[in-house]
Amino acid sequence: MATTLGGGTFEEGRPMRTPAGWARAEWGPLYAAVRGPLRRRGPAAAPLTVAAVGLTALLQYVQNQPWGYRLVQDLGAVRADDPLWLALLRTPLSLFVPALDLPVWGALAQILLVFGIAELCLGWKRTLTIAYVATLAGTLYARLGITLGAHAPFGLPWTDGQVVDTGPSAAVVGLAVFVCWRYGAYVTAGAVTLAMVFEVLLKENLAGKEHLAALMAVGLLCLLAAARQRGTVPAGRARGQRWPGRRAGRGSGLPPIQS
Repeated sequence: MATTLGGGTFEEGRPMRTPAGWARAEWGPLYAAVRGPLRRRGPAAAPLTVAAVGLTALLQYVQNQPWGYRLVQDLGAVRADDPLWLALLRTPLSLFVPALDLPVWGALAQILLVFGIAELCLGWKRTLTIAYVATLAGTLYARLGITLGAHAPFGLPWTDGQVVDTGPSAAVVGLAVFVCWRYGAYVTAGAVTLAMVFEVLLKENLAGKEHLAALMAVGLLCLLAAARQRGTVPAGRARGQRWPGRRAGRGSGLPPIQS
């Protein structure tokens, strides 16, 4: 039953959620998970992120030098037309090679923000694993899309086989969705997913479709993690009972991952 009191709407004695209250409900657990280790250790709490930012900046500098462009291409440039073994060999470094047609500050900002939050919440090992799963999903999709052809619903034109496929964008999208799911920020995860769908609808290119492939791979990881977490619930715990320190219906039901 809703009543109005002092200009506010109340339901069963509770005020309707304000924008600030919604923000706390959506991002509060995530903020708490990030704030703790960052306050205690500062940048030392995210060594992977610091190293990734430095490596990306270094590769950007090297590939813009006359002597360095071919070196970076040989070590980290992935194309769908390359032999699979060569593409897999180059994929780890390709994650940190900025695209030449995009401003490098964009890649650095993505890594600093998304990798940083993910590392503080999940630890560096899980962050790196999810990042590579998302990147590899996009790389393998490009080969499948070209095989299907441009006229297939999820196909790609054969000309995309020579497109240089580098950069952290697929990893960033995958990490953002996984972390948001892990900490109950479901609206944010849905917004990121919808943004990637609109990207493909507005500009149907290789990068956009690779982002969707990355999201599908990370979605599978979310399902596997949820199944594993359900299997760790003690048998004596009543169905629907809260885990200590977590709100009912938010997050995965397990304490935050830290490492």
